[in-house]
Amino acid sequence: MTKYSLASSTWDNAELNAIKRVIDSDMYTMGIEVSEYEREFASFFGSKYAIMTSSGSTANLLMIAAMCFRKENPLQRGDEVIVPAVSWSTTYFPLQQYGLKVKFVDIDKETLNIDLAQLEKAVTESTKAILLVNLLGNPVDFDKVSEIVTGKDITVLEDNCESMGAKFKGRSAGTYGLMGTFSSFFSHHIATMEGGCVVTDDEEMYHLLLCLRAHGWTRNLPTENHVSGVKSDDPFEESFKFVLPGYNVRPLEMSGAIGREQLKKLPSFINCRRENGAFFQELFRGHPYLDIQKEVGESSWFGFALILKPDSKYSRKEVLAILSDKDIEVRPIVTGNFVKNTAVLKYFNYEIFGDLRNADWVDQNGFFVGNHQCEIKEQITHLKSCLS
Repeated sequence: MTKYSLASSTWDNAELNAIKRVIDSDMYTMGIEVSEYEREFASFFGSKYAIMTSSGSTANLLMIAAMCFRKENPLQRGDEVIVPAVSWSTTYFPLQQYGLKVKFVDIDKETLNIDLAQLEKAVTESTKAILLVNLLGNPVDFDKVSEIVTGKDITVLEDNCESMGAKFKGRSAGTYGLMGTFSSFFSHHIATMEGGCVVTDDEEMYHLLLCLRAHGWTRNLPTENHVSGVKSDDPFEESFKFVLPGYNVRPLEMSGAIGREQLKKLPSFINCRRENGAFFQELFRGHPYLDIQKEVGESSWFGFALILKPDSKYSRKEVLAILSDKDIEVRPIVTGNFVKNTAVLKYFNYEIFGDLRNADWVDQNGFFVGNHQCEIKEQITHLKSCLS
């Protein structure tokens, strides 16, 4: 029987040699390997700056924190930030942790990204930022977003943790907003054990991210910077000077070294994912009782979402039982409607714009299967056979 797993390893001797290189250097904390990875990462995606973090979740945390400490128009407690109702938990948690008001907007049932018509209606004079999520590899229509925010004092941010390598009109998802975040967890497009990145073209944001990532100290800042001004010439004096309430979310040197090798493979990984995506679409387009995600731009196909049609004679429970029996791993479509969670109901300052009928439908009737960085036509064919 063909096993269809959610993800598979992409490492070979290149990554193992990178780990050995770090061991031989006897330097395990963030150092030259991380620095080089950041330089290569920024170049790959066409950004001026990239900062590596311990995870995609902490990348989101730093992104929101930096917005709260910038000099002009910082986010302040109670400010409204619009988000889609379907994403991962740590898209939302930094917003709550910084006292921001979260306005949930429904998703588009076809693209699974934020419903752009609803987004346009949800924007008010109170809206200070929009945190877009490129879900399961699928980029948002950034042209439409640009139309919505033009002439308004609204900052656009991107959670691109599931969509490394996705493009819209030739430009990398994650680079449209003031900042964008990426993840390199095992099941994602590249794997660095744990790891994440924030990219930006804004020098002030970059300096804030550097400071917040490492304790809020000045040590990692350039001599002239947007956070502390001009540093002392005495490195001892700057060793433990704290100017922001920061964190320690630095990556390990091994993660940086592995990331450098994974970046070299990323173009071939994305090509394979897209070829698998094209085959999946070919087999499941027009399926009698299942809908699939509609591609926007060039998806990097994190996974393959399947949603029961309203007139389906099968329940999701029945379908999942069949897939489990056939050794096919499945997961919910990210978290489904995130507003259902106790963490939101109990701790968030939030508002729901309109209703969340599409998020609810996906929550109750959707699931996704994995995509891989290698050809999996046999597994996709097995999936189709099970669902016929």
